Amino acid sequence: MTSATPAGPPPDLDLAFSLQSLADTGPSSGSGLVDPLRGADLWSAHLAAWLQQLQEELPAPLQAPAYSLGLELCDDPAIAELNRSWRHIEGPTDVLAFAAQEEAPPLPIGELAGAGETGLELGDIVISLDTARRQAISAGHGLEAELLFLASHGLLHLLGWDHPDDASLAAMLERQSELLEATPP
Repeated sequence: MTSATPAGPPPDLDLAFSLQSLADTGPSSGSGLVDPLRGADLWSAHLAAWLQQLQEELPAPLQAPAYSLGLELCDDPAIAELNRSWRHIEGPTDVLAFAAQEEAPPLPIGELAGAGETGLELGDIVISLDTARRQAISAGHGLEAELLFLASHGLLHLLGWDHPDDASLAAMLERQSELLEATPP
C-alpha cells in the first residue's frame, strides 16, 4: 500500500508553527526543528513530504493539492493543561492531535471557504519538548528523531489513524516508520 517514491509534487502546506517561549531552544538545543527562525521551514519540508507519501492511501476527501495545519512545541505544564482540558487525563503527555475533520465529513478542497488560499484544514499537533527530551534520552536517540516520531504520529491522527487496540497501534507505528525512513535530510 505504501510507496517509496510518491507520485506527483508535494502538496502545498500552510503551516502555523509556534514555539512556546522556552529557556532551552534555538541552535544550542541540538535541533533546527526547535530553532525559532529555521524551525517552520524544516517542519514544512518534513510534513509536506509525509503528506506526499500518504496522498494515494488517503480517503478521497482528504486528498488535496494543499493543506493547512498547526504545530506547536510547548513545555510539560502547557501540554498537561491541554491533556486535562480535552482528554480529562492529569499530567503531561508527549503529543496531542486535534483533528479538524473529526466533527463533520471532510469536504473536497474546492468546496472549502478560502480553500485556494489555505488548503484543506487538518487541525493542530502539540508536542511537549520536555517530554520529547526525556523520551529521546530513554530511547537512546537525539531530540530531532523523537520530535519527528511524535510529529508523524500526530499527523497520522489528523488524517484519521487511531490505535484503540494493539493491532491498530502496530499498524500505525509501522506506517510512522515508513514515513520516517523516507524523511528528507
